[in-house]
Formats: sequence, structure tokens, C-alpha cells
Amino acid sequence: MDFDRKDAEVVSRETCYSGFFKMDRYTVRHRLFGGGMSGTFTRELLERGHATAVLLYDPRQDAVIMIEQFRIGALAAGMNPWLFEVVAGVNEEGEKPGDVAVRESQEEAGIAIERLHFVSRYLVSPGGTSETIYLYIGIADSSGAGGVHGLSEENENIRVHVLPFSQVLSMADDGAICNATALVAIYYLASHREQFRSVEQPS
Repeated sequence: MDFDRKDAEVVSRETCYSGFFKMDRYTVRHRLFGGGMSGTFTRELLERGHATAVLLYDPRQDAVIMIEQFRIGALAAGMNPWLFEVVAGVNEEGEKPGDVAVRESQEEAGIAIERLHFVSRYLVSPGGTSETIYLYIGIADSSGAGGVHGLSEENENIRVHVLPFSQVLSMADDGAICNATALVAIYYLASHREQFRSVEQPS
């Protein structure tokens, strides 16, 4: 949805930290619901670019290809740091999101995508980061999928699982899958699964 740029003003922006991620401090003001403009205030914002994620689904076997890997954020939160996730990666400069989905599926899962279905582009955590994720369902063949994948130069150690959709949905419902991108993708697939399966049935 478009908005009038005059309704939100960036008064100033400065970089607080620049490393693997970047942290900027914004001074802003914006339109108030009751009319008029707010006073100026500051917010720190994590700038980490944008990413693409893809849930790999085999409608012929009604199976989902999930990956499992270590995540520092889960460790810091006191949770099991080995998370069940969907394939995902950062969008490089000038790279199309669909191309990222294809590339990351090969790197992280050893899977070739047959067909991509765009789901949504959404903000990850808009109170603290500008990052968005382009989310897809990727139709793929799950036969032979498995093993450990990832790029050693990026310290990736990724285990691939092929699971019945019913099991993946149960894992989402009971909290065994607890990251937002995977949950959004799984529940989207739950709502549209029969549509994906009917397309792949022989005529």
C-alpha cells in the first residue's frame, strides 16, 4: 500500500555500527491519527538487507523438505539452537528473489526446484529492522533428498529432512517448529495444499 511521503519524515540518520550487520539511528516524526504531526524521536534500526525463503514441497508424495541448522539467536533466547527451517538466503545486489530461491535450494538442500509459487513479501520485525522476506513455495522431487549440505566457507552445517506434511503441520502446531518464516510457509501450504496437489496429479 502506498502512502504520502509527507506523512513520515526522516529528520536525520547516522550509522551507529557497521560490521556483519549495520545499525543506524533515525530521528523521525510522523502524522498522528488525531491530526497534526508528532514531535521528533529516535529509533535504532538493524540494516541487514533483504532475503528470500522457500518451502520445498513434493505434492506427489505429500512431503516437505525441511532443513535443520544452528542459530545463535535461539541459543541467546535459551531455546534449542538447532532449528527446523525452510531454505533461505540473503538477496545479493541485483539478484532476483526467485533466483535466490533456486540458488539456496541447491546450496542448502541439494534440491532442484521444478516450479516456484510466490506467497508474499513481508517485514520480519518492523519495530527494529528494515529486512523483508520474499516467500515462495517450491515444487520439488523429494526422492533421494537428505544428507548434510551448506557452504563450508560460510560455516554452514545443514541437515536435510524429508517429512510427511501431516508431521510438519503437527510440529508447527506443538511448537517444535518455532521460527516465523517456516510457520508462515507451513500454514500457507496447509491452506493451499489441495490446490498444489491437484495440479500435479496425472490427467
